[in-house]
Amino acid sequence: MTATAPKRTVRDPRLDFFRGLAMFVIFIAHTPRDFWALWIPARFGFSDATETFVFCSGMASALAFGAVFHKKGWLMGTARIVYRVWQVYWAHIGLFFAVLLLVTSFDAAGIFTSEYWQRSYVGALNLKHFFTKTPDLIIGLFTLTYVPNYFDILPMYLVILAMIPIVMGLQRISLWAVASFVIGVWLLANLELFGAEPINFPAEPWSQRNWFFNPLGWQLVFFTGFAFMSGWIKPPPVDKRLIILAIVIILVSLPFAYFRIYNAKPGWFLYTELSPWFKEQRAAIAPLRGKSEFGLFRYIHFLATAYLAWVAVGPLGSRLKNWGRFQIIVDTIRKVGQQSLAVFVSSLVIAQIVGMGFRMFSTHWAVVLIGNLIGFAALIAVAHTAAWFKSQPWRQQKVTPAATSPSHSGGSTMPMGAPARKID
Repeated sequence: MTATAPKRTVRDPRLDFFRGLAMFVIFIAHTPRDFWALWIPARFGFSDATETFVFCSGMASALAFGAVFHKKGWLMGTARIVYRVWQVYWAHIGLFFAVLLLVTSFDAAGIFTSEYWQRSYVGALNLKHFFTKTPDLIIGLFTLTYVPNYFDILPMYLVILAMIPIVMGLQRISLWAVASFVIGVWLLANLELFGAEPINFPAEPWSQRNWFFNPLGWQLVFFTGFAFMSGWIKPPPVDKRLIILAIVIILVSLPFAYFRIYNAKPGWFLYTELSPWFKEQRAAIAPLRGKSEFGLFRYIHFLATAYLAWVAVGPLGSRLKNWGRFQIIVDTIRKVGQQSLAVFVSSLVIAQIVGMGFRMFSTHWAVVLIGNLIGFAALIAVAHTAAWFKSQPWRQQKVTPAATSPSHSGGSTMPMGAPARKID
């Protein structure tokens, strides 16, 4: 089992499409008082949009960084990773202060009662200590030893990115070395399975709380996507038996994941005599389905859903094309997926604004519909804006028509083929 350079050099349309879908679902999940969150995939299975985001990020990282390691060498590849980690780090810091400014501005304006604000926003985001221990927590914020609720995905992501040079170094030895490393690190986050304390990072200095997303566990799904896109793992065949197996895994997990089944009371529509047993067993398998450490059952459930999605979109995403008048929807979702970092950071701020709107006005279904549509439009606008800036339009040259030959009437002395003037 030896490593090879990535075969794919073009962006896979499936990558952008599913990461774009994940962005919309993550926005709903982070919007306070949004009842649409009752119908997102996380309510019906062990895995959710976070796995999709991290898996697709692993695929994108293989495309963006893997080629640098192979073409420019390990040192230049590592430098590229350091630069990306630097970008994600400052995105995290900027996100924190953007949300902090939003929360304090509404509080200062007296829009909500101070008691409600402290309980529902400052308290829910775990920001109350920041106002009383600011000097100490400024240091904690910049050293990632203070990671409040709601701000835990980007720190997890940058730690995983920092592991890429290790993985790329090990793949020079063999892919078995890579697999051993990835699985071994995952086990460090899941030592609870063996009666030991899992290894994680501290999230605040005044308690024993750790990072909600343990990067030592979540790197497993990231490097699974990385391995697929790098050609280290071959895609599974489209096989009816595998399709049936994936469907069975999803259906079996449903009563242990859907709260309307395991929490159902006698007389409720979804109540069965097994409901109390489902709830009991759900508690028993907590270490295997845990989100913080990325439990094994989450991984299995995600692989099942990913396989069905992969089959559904067809070879190379062929079913994502030729949708006629609805193609704009698919293309818009892909655009959002292409600019996932900018969209994700913005979505966490936009979600809070929309949630505040629900609090100020109503959670009537029509208001929630309008709020979500406004949020979706904002995410799409962010994606297009980020793409425009990345295109660096100020560097594009304006090509002027070549001047006519001097032999022609009114001819110019400018030679044919002279470079056009650059317009800044």
